[in-house]
Formats: sequence, C-alpha cells, structure tokens
Amino acid sequence: MKRKIIYPVLLLLALQSCRNSHHVEKTTIAAASLSTLVLSYYVTNNFPHDTTLFIEGFLFHQGKLFESTGSPLDMTSTRSLIGIQDLKTGKLDVKVELDRSKYFGEGIVILKNKLYQLSYKNQLGFIYDATTFKKLREFKYANAEGWGLTTDSVSLIMSDGTDKLTFLDPESLSPVKTISVTENGQPLAQLNELEFIKGFIYANVWGTNDIVKIDPATAKVVGKLDFNALAVTEKSNNPGALEMNGIAYDPDADKIYVTGKLWANIYQIELNK
Repeated sequence: MKRKIIYPVLLLLALQSCRNSHHVEKTTIAAASLSTLVLSYYVTNNFPHDTTLFIEGFLFHQGKLFESTGSPLDMTSTRSLIGIQDLKTGKLDVKVELDRSKYFGEGIVILKNKLYQLSYKNQLGFIYDATTFKKLREFKYANAEGWGLTTDSVSLIMSDGTDKLTFLDPESLSPVKTISVTENGQPLAQLNELEFIKGFIYANVWGTNDIVKIDPATAKVVGKLDFNALAVTEKSNNPGALEMNGIAYDPDADKIYVTGKLWANIYQIELNK
C-alpha cells in the first residue's frame, strides 16, 4: 500500500522540481535579455587637462576641441568658460567667460557657425558667433535646468538632468519634440553631457562612470561604456578628480575623447568593432 502512495508522490515532486528548474531557467534567460550590452573600448592616448576646469561641455568642431566649464561657488578657482583645448599643453584658450556670480556655465554645441551655451538654473541660454565668439543673443527655455547639448545636424538636443532629451529648433529655440530615455524598460535619469556619434546619442550618466548609447528613434539605451577602471586610474593619480563628464567625437580622425570634472587627463579611446 505504501508503494502505491509513495510513487505518485515522488512523481509529483519530480514534476514540480522540473517545473521549478524550468522557471529558474526562464527567469535567468529573461534577466540576461534585459541586461544592457556593455561596449568594449581601449585607450589609445592621453593628454593633459587643467585640473581647475569643472567640465560641462565637450566637442570637436573643424578639428578643434572645445570645452565649456561651470563654476561652483564653493570652488573659488573654477570659472564658467568656453575655450579651445591645446592637447599638447592642457591649457584652455578662453573665448567666453560668464559672470560666475550670476551664471553657472553648462553644455555647448556648434551648429551652422553658431555656438550655443546653456546655463544651469537660470533657464537661459546664450548664442555666439562660432568664429568671433561675439554674443549674438540670449534665449529662454522651459526646462527647469540646463545640462548638456549636442546636435544631429538638424536640431539642438538638450539634457536637463532627467530622463528627458529635448530637441530644439536652432532658429526659434522652441521644442520640436521630447523623448524619454529608457534602459531595460525603466526611465534613465541624470542624463548629462551629450555627443551625437554616427546616428546615436551618447550621454554621460551623472553620478556614475557610465556613458550610455541611445537610439534616438526609440529612446532606448542600446549599449553602455563602463569607465570605472579609467576613473579609478585617474583618481589614484589625481585625488581631486570628481565625477566623469565629457565626451567628444572627432569625425575626421574617427576618435572619441573623454574626461571629467577637475581631471588631469583627457583620454582618447577607440571602440572595439
């Protein structure tokens, strides 16, 4: 009698174990499919960078590397500047300076010989002639804060520290559209400095050493660059280094440059194909 009872019980337990194992396998596969693709890269060169520069914007234009900086009031050596980097010396050839008692400089972008600059909390931007650096006018934006800027050659693309990216008409400076960036189905906030590279938007994620690759058509993160090792190396040689920020693409040389706030180096990287 016991055998007749035991066998069905054992069979039931075996089936249940099989179901549980299958469930674990499915869960593991599902979790793996949700993980962001980590993109590999290698460092090909490094250049000096002024450790007083609190970087907020970074870009190449006509073979020159432009940088914009902010000026936290508790860091008296910092200034809100726009200038051109000398990669040999690490010195910034200053072209624009904001009154740090009024403005905190943020991201920049150049489009059709106009240089656009955001301020942090003034809801105000500035437009300059990209050759003479003469200020042409100011513009207002509705976002609570201004962080990063880039362009797809049609619109200006602006980050504001949230998961939103705002596309602005370069003439009227009115919003054309807004996309909400997601990673694995969840909103990804703290989007900071931006760069448009070969059809994708790359964004520093503030508070991390990550740069994410965003498909502007879907607003989804399709890849991620992990710079933790690079940040640790920088910090070990430069204890004053703060968070990573700054990604610039040189289309002529097909090279990417990255750095951070108060970093002593600019690093040239190449993505593994």
